[in-house]
Amino acid sequence: QLVESGGGSVQPGGSLRLSCAASGYTYSRYSMGWFRQAPGKEREGVAGIGSDGRTTYTDSVKGRFTISQDNAKNTLYLQMNSLKPEDTAMYYCAAGPSRLRSLLLVAAAYNYWGQGTQVTVS
Repeated sequence: QLVESGGGSVQPGGSLRLSCAASGYTYSRYSMGWFRQAPGKEREGVAGIGSDGRTTYTDSVKGRFTISQDNAKNTLYLQMNSLKPEDTAMYYCAAGPSRLRSLLLVAAAYNYWGQGTQVTVS
């Protein structure tokens, strides 16, 4: 089970920190990712972190977003700074067994999903 929190409304340039609490599986063995979906758009991979700790980001958030995790707490984070209106979307965390860094931003590589948390920048 994955449960996101931390979404909300913020002005452009502001910051938010999303959290994703995981349970029911061996957290440290899975890759984790953050995805987002805006109305009328496809789900987009935002950031991913492998079980080895390597990270990857989509180009539009590089330098602004940081993905991290606390294995002791089975929790994934997404620190989002310098938020822009185009970051507005429902954000989902996901867990998957793939160990390939090339798949960290690919939704099909994940088999556990949270319910999402809304981020609105305006």
